Amino acid sequence: MGSPGTDPLLLGLAAGDQRAFEALYDRFAARLYRVALAMLGRSEDAEDTVQEVFIAVVRSRHGLTEVRDLEAYLFTALRRAAARCAARRSRQPVASDAVADQAVAKGDRPGSSNPQDQWLEQALRALPREQREVIALKIDGELTFGQIAQATGVSINTAASRYRYALEKLRRVMKEES
Repeated sequence: MGSPGTDPLLLGLAAGDQRAFEALYDRFAARLYRVALAMLGRSEDAEDTVQEVFIAVVRSRHGLTEVRDLEAYLFTALRRAAARCAARRSRQPVASDAVADQAVAKGDRPGSSNPQDQWLEQALRALPREQREVIALKIDGELTFGQIAQATGVSINTAASRYRYALEKLRRVMKEES
């Protein structure tokens, strides 16, 4: 965070410095991928979405000097790219949510064959989209509630509430399963 035009990474990106783009990728690619995967449920879609974000950064590099919070900016871009991907998928009859859920169940999403892990994945998918999104941004994306609020366009209190409600629902489901 900081004032626009002072972050050396952003300045390097705006100048088209290849090392800055490599540093950006090294710092954020894995986290962006984990969040995209949590949001979309398919590795191919997550990879395409992350690639779309990095391409957008390259294309819009001149405006990056005005960015105050690079993490929030990237995850906002990811959220929009994931929404576009989901919309494209919904227009394809074979790529429904049920098919995406089946792909996750078949191991498309990296994970474990451990029944508890599978149960958790199922419980997360059962959460409302807004709560799943905040969980992914907080845990997989490692964002603060302020950054989540900026990325999702809600208040910090709303971001924190969605996270809290999601955790409460997961706890309730855990108690029911035990």
